[in-house]
Amino acid sequence: MKENYMAKNNRKTIDTVFVSLGLIATIFLILAGIGSWYGYSFADNNVKDQLTAEKVYFPTTDSLAFKSLPAADQTEMSKYAGQQLVNGKQAKVYANNYINVHLSQIAGGKTYSQVSAALQADPTNTTLKVQQQLLFQGETLRGLLLGDGYGFWMFGQIAWYASYVSFLGSIIMAVLVIFGLRRINKS
Repeated sequence: MKENYMAKNNRKTIDTVFVSLGLIATIFLILAGIGSWYGYSFADNNVKDQLTAEKVYFPTTDSLAFKSLPAADQTEMSKYAGQQLVNGKQAKVYANNYINVHLSQIAGGKTYSQVSAALQADPTNTTLKVQQQLLFQGETLRGLLLGDGYGFWMFGQIAWYASYVSFLGSIIMAVLVIFGLRRINKS
């Protein structure tokens, strides 16, 4: 009888420890979900506010700017034709399939650094000076769209998934804690 009491008491202690750990895990997952959701909301709203303020619009499919693009770039750009650029996914398309195409046409596909090196060798070349300035502006805009627009937005999307996983985990843990409490109360 004493052995049965000891085994029952040990089992109740173990159950209590596991239920307590489960409760702590549930609280942690809820807090992680809230933090991740806040990170998602902050990133998404910040990117949207910044891009919306710039008032950049995708060219319409009947515009010369659109028709001058290669077919693969037209396919990507047509998804947003005529729309305002307001999110990271759009920023990536605009940077890679519009700005990048135009940059490749400025100096025969040369980059800013290549044109700058050529300009250092021939500092009086006005064509190279104009190309350098255009490439600098275009590559800067493209970099900002990819880094601040798409990159920051993507971190927000990852936080969105993390929040859902955390909330789902907290629900599962809460159910397990409830089952554990029932087991403790029965013993």
